[in-house]
Amino acid sequence: MNKKISNKVIFSILAVILIVIFCISITPVTLQNDTFYTIKVGEHIAKYGIDNQDPFSWHQDLAYTYPHWGYDLITYYIYSAFGMTGIYITTCILSCILGLAIYLTNTKLIKNPVTSFIITIGAMYLIQDYIAARAQLPSFILFVLTIYFIEMFLSTKNKRYALGLVAIPIILANTHVAVFPFYFVLYLPYIAEYIIAVLGDIILYHKFKILRVKKSIKKLEKKENIEKLMLKKEQLENLEKRVERIKAKREEQLKNPYKIKISKNSNVKCLILIMIICIFTGFLTPIGTTPYTYLAKTMEGNTMQNINEHQPMTLSNETEVMATLIIFLAILIFTKTKIRLCDLFMIGGLLYLMLTSKRQLSIFAIVGAIILNRLIANLIQIYDEEMKENMLKFVTKIIPILFISIIMLIFSYDMIKDKVDDKYIDETSYPVSACDYILENIDLGKAKFYNEYNYGSYMLFRGIPVFIDSRADLYAPEFSGKSEDIFSDFIDTSNIGTFYEDTFEKYGITHVITYEDSKTNMIITKSKDSNYKELYSDDYFVIYERLNVEK
Repeated sequence: MNKKISNKVIFSILAVILIVIFCISITPVTLQNDTFYTIKVGEHIAKYGIDNQDPFSWHQDLAYTYPHWGYDLITYYIYSAFGMTGIYITTCILSCILGLAIYLTNTKLIKNPVTSFIITIGAMYLIQDYIAARAQLPSFILFVLTIYFIEMFLSTKNKRYALGLVAIPIILANTHVAVFPFYFVLYLPYIAEYIIAVLGDIILYHKFKILRVKKSIKKLEKKENIEKLMLKKEQLENLEKRVERIKAKREEQLKNPYKIKISKNSNVKCLILIMIICIFTGFLTPIGTTPYTYLAKTMEGNTMQNINEHQPMTLSNETEVMATLIIFLAILIFTKTKIRLCDLFMIGGLLYLMLTSKRQLSIFAIVGAIILNRLIANLIQIYDEEMKENMLKFVTKIIPILFISIIMLIFSYDMIKDKVDDKYIDETSYPVSACDYILENIDLGKAKFYNEYNYGSYMLFRGIPVFIDSRADLYAPEFSGKSEDIFSDFIDTSNIGTFYEDTFEKYGITHVITYEDSKTNMIITKSKDSNYKELYSDDYFVIYERLNVEK
């Protein structure tokens, strides 16, 4: 027994060290555009509080909901104390916490540290593109904890897990309001399985028929009709025996199902009560009813249809995802492994969400890792009950430890080697020098810049009022309170669906900053448009002054 515990401890220490190294290796050095506005929004909140108005665009009186105000504020404090290095280190720490949360949740629920380690590395590899200094990273950690708390509450009914489940939506409502509704989606598979199990137990037809016969017996007892009363009692007895036979047969089938395991856990009733309580936690935030309205408003507009990460997934372009799905299907189709009904609902629902919006790959990988690990554990138990212990004994020997460590270190090095020379700010993506020129040569009090979506956040980070930035919701009429659809006007202009001069005239644009290779710049250059005076250019960006602005 002590040897078994010792092996588990040794491997767990090794796994934790290697997961931390790998998580750091996949953490990007270069910051994403959202990070820039996050810092600036946090600074504004620290100075002025939540005023529900955007202070960074030159558009007047845009309403802003501050959808992740808590995360913005914390990020600003980290930046003000430690600069960009602090942001990078924090992202590394959160990445490590996520990896360890996936690993520890798997080991706690599935009890196999070896497969849990392999599954964790696979999950983190799948979501490496989503590791960034954005509000989504701590949200991933909270979703892993949600699954852990739900599973542990259902198995133990311990109150501390219930308290954890109540705390998580409060944090989400203040750090990442866009995913607040998704928190409740994670409850649905467990509730759906319970409802199906209850409906199966009720055996509706026979239950209602028994009630009708009992009612008839009461009436006959009052009329003292002995002959009919005896017939009804005999009918009731036969019905009850038949129901008992059906129940016994069904219970036997549930013990050894063909593929899908259905269980009726009475603790789900308490879980439903917890979920109902959690629904009201969205009011525990200074941003009003935004947790309940944000997603609905986003779905009403067209921002999701035009942002790359919200586009449907094309499986042919996602080799790793295809491989993961093939593993799932192979285990379910070609082995005797059984899957819980709640897990089937969960993986099916997450697969649908991932195919409709590729950013949901992150949740599919995180939650799917637990389900896949459970299937593998079930597979091992069916075909070789001693395999789990033998695996643990084998991997805790010197040579396997060295082999695993070397492989993981090589893998981690391969992931990090291209990032070594990266800078926090990529000057090919963000107009660093161009913003220097603007701040030194242009009167921002009079200028109205037209800029593009991907670097607007960097411009406002530098203190330059923008036409648009990556806070897409701010520029949609569903949120802004304006009749103009600024986001759509930008999309149409950047795609040459609308002539740029029409848009510039509509908004009174005085200056244009754009990519050197943008469609707008190519037209201005090729047509030698005399209305535009080039003020600045480098290898990546160009700035124009628009000469025909109405004063």
